[in-house]
Amino acid sequence: MEKKSLSERDICTKFITPALRNAGWDEQLQIREEVSFTKGRIIVRGKLVSRGKAKRADYILYYKPNIPLALIEAKDNTHSVGDGMQQGLEYAEALDIPFVFSSNGDGFVFHDRTGRSAIKEATLGLTSFPSPDELWARYRVWKGLGAEAEKVVLQDYFDDGSGKAPRYYQVNAVNAAIEAIAKGQNRLLLVMATGTGKTYTAFQIIWRLWKAGAKKRILYLADRNVLIDQTMVNDFRPFGPAMAKLSTNAKTIERSDGATVDLPLALDRKRRIDTAFEIYLGLYQAITGPEEHQKLYREFSPSFFDLIVIDECHRGSAAADSAWREILTHFHGATQIGLTATPKETEYVSNTEYFGAPVYTYSLRQGISDGFLAPYKVVKVHIDRDVEGYRPEAGQLDREGNEVEDRIYNTTDFDRTLVLDDRTLLTAKKVTEFLKESGDRFQKTIVFCVDEEHAARMRQALVNENRDLCDENHRYVMRITGGDKDGQDQLGNFIDPESKYPVLVTTSRLLSTGVDAQTCRLIVLDRSVGSMTEFKQIVGRGTRVHEDTKKFYFTLIDFRGATAHFADPAFDGPVQIYEPGPDEPLTPPEDLPQPDDGEETPPATPGEDETIIDDPGGIHFPTRPDRTGKIYVDGVGARIVAERVEYLDANGRLVTESLRDYTKAALKKHFTSLDDFLKRWKSAERKQAIIEELESEGLALDPIAEELGKNLDPFDFICHIAFDRKPLTRRERAENVKKRDVFTKYGPQARAVLDALLAKYQDEGVLNLDDTNVLKIAPFSAMGSVVELVRAFGGKTRFEQAVHELQDALYQEPA
Repeated sequence: MEKKSLSERDICTKFITPALRNAGWDEQLQIREEVSFTKGRIIVRGKLVSRGKAKRADYILYYKPNIPLALIEAKDNTHSVGDGMQQGLEYAEALDIPFVFSSNGDGFVFHDRTGRSAIKEATLGLTSFPSPDELWARYRVWKGLGAEAEKVVLQDYFDDGSGKAPRYYQVNAVNAAIEAIAKGQNRLLLVMATGTGKTYTAFQIIWRLWKAGAKKRILYLADRNVLIDQTMVNDFRPFGPAMAKLSTNAKTIERSDGATVDLPLALDRKRRIDTAFEIYLGLYQAITGPEEHQKLYREFSPSFFDLIVIDECHRGSAAADSAWREILTHFHGATQIGLTATPKETEYVSNTEYFGAPVYTYSLRQGISDGFLAPYKVVKVHIDRDVEGYRPEAGQLDREGNEVEDRIYNTTDFDRTLVLDDRTLLTAKKVTEFLKESGDRFQKTIVFCVDEEHAARMRQALVNENRDLCDENHRYVMRITGGDKDGQDQLGNFIDPESKYPVLVTTSRLLSTGVDAQTCRLIVLDRSVGSMTEFKQIVGRGTRVHEDTKKFYFTLIDFRGATAHFADPAFDGPVQIYEPGPDEPLTPPEDLPQPDDGEETPPATPGEDETIIDDPGGIHFPTRPDRTGKIYVDGVGARIVAERVEYLDANGRLVTESLRDYTKAALKKHFTSLDDFLKRWKSAERKQAIIEELESEGLALDPIAEELGKNLDPFDFICHIAFDRKPLTRRERAENVKKRDVFTKYGPQARAVLDALLAKYQDEGVLNLDDTNVLKIAPFSAMGSVVELVRAFGGKTRFEQAVHELQDALYQEPA
């Protein structure tokens, strides 16, 4: 057997895996092959949604399940032994794996990322691969793990036998937290983008520490009832009878699998605590308050809890003087883990001052790039009153007959101190137009308003715009705010993917954080968002992918300029931006350019993003008191002003550019010159492979091909767009081949097949002409069986040779 003729897979099977087995690695428990650790970025072009290529490691070696030690990048034997190292190092950095190997079946190149070896990179023989214990010993030294710490770090993950495994970044976060705690660190911060599974990550951390006996009593704190309830019946369910809620209100909750569960309570009606449980979950506001009798946490001794996990710690618990911080101070001896998607760092509030620098961070940008989070389009709508301001005419009266103060009112006034109802009606009309244009009026939508009163008016305006669907079910549009019990009762239905209603929800702040709205496809901002923290949380309401309902991206419509935060260096996600004119549809065009994934480094915006401080009550957001009340002015009118299409470039600047210009720039990055492209095209046996490669990188050619005309071959399309070369249509290319009469050396049946293949190319643009499957369909199926047609050429090899000659003739320069 000639080793250099073997495929990469054969090299793995015949040489690499046996070398690992001989070194003592267990094939069932420690060796995983072809491990796809990302999903592949979701690429949206118009209505076409595709996934980019997932990242896949050839081998990952584990000391125990979910404790990765080494990564091997394999190549076939035509490569040198170290050719896979650079790719392996890139993957190992993402996976936080310390030991990297490259192999072509002759031996290994070993790279030690820990920096502890005398030689950074060494060549090893095929029989010299290190054993699991050797690499684990190196790992222990690198991490500084003593015997007691090692026992905790090696505690198993929870496994329910269903095959569900944590994602790679969750493994990174859990292992980083466990190792830090095992070594004695008592304040930890984990930063993970909304929708990446912080609660499941917290569960695995708690489970391992609890099972290892390192932490015996645990308190999990959140500030939304829905967060506690859903956590208990879903992610924390394996804790079973060891777990209870610090509440006096019994409640039956539906699990994600449809079963119902009665929540166990740790408080009786007299608020006496049952201390027999080990895992307690509670609301901040349920165990503390401004009055002494509300401070239930003081019923526990300061040493009662060994571990406290604080969900969404960017909110009230971040402030040093908050009522909630006193809980953490009371249990100061416990290990405390903060979980957040948006750590706060301002002059007045700091997460890192309390918790320290994050032990692990997984950003929104990473989540979108990996394909675990949904990308999004932004539609920026500018209303004339917002852009130009509003100054009342002399003697202008409000709805009550009082004269309106003569001054210029702007977006900070609208719906807070001054109400222009025509503006509200216009906003509701545009949102409804978008839903109608999209073809799906049942996509879950959140409209963020200034306050509860504004949310009520917006609800009414949306009801009137959608009266047909509201006639079918009055819950089509609902207000869900802290002060609206009927609305709050429908919150569970809104976030339930199986529940059709409510569809359109107006709110002020209740839905801005923490609520897991998996199927939310549209977010509307009709209020300013001063805080970058809150802005990221609002964007996070839509970033969850929900494949069952084909929710792969979402849209954000901005009426108040809140999306200026996208230009802030503190924002870490790519974005597409569309600004329609007054007579243009709100639905973004199909040729909206893809967002650039480059780092955004524009100048910082003025430091006013912390003017809005979250209500420490956490759940009730009453209308802001206004001594003079709101001023209602009718009959003023409002209209959309003309704008432009923009997108965010690699430097974070808004750039106006056509799809054609964007595609040209992207193609020229891929092919450095016309000669480079021609060589690659002519040398590619499968022309379609080049198109698939471009699409996997987010450059789908269909949208602009439609603009130029569908009869262009991708070859001519690329030459024309990227290098300004005059294109030939497919018909012209086919006619040139016929003129040269290149089929004369074949018999009648073979010529008939080649003529039909040429017609297939001309009419349908088929590129993979050498695929014998094409011979199974009309008109070939009427000419004979696949075997008969291939035999007419003298066999499969000669058939493929004939088709390649046909393709060469297609792309031959005309005389």
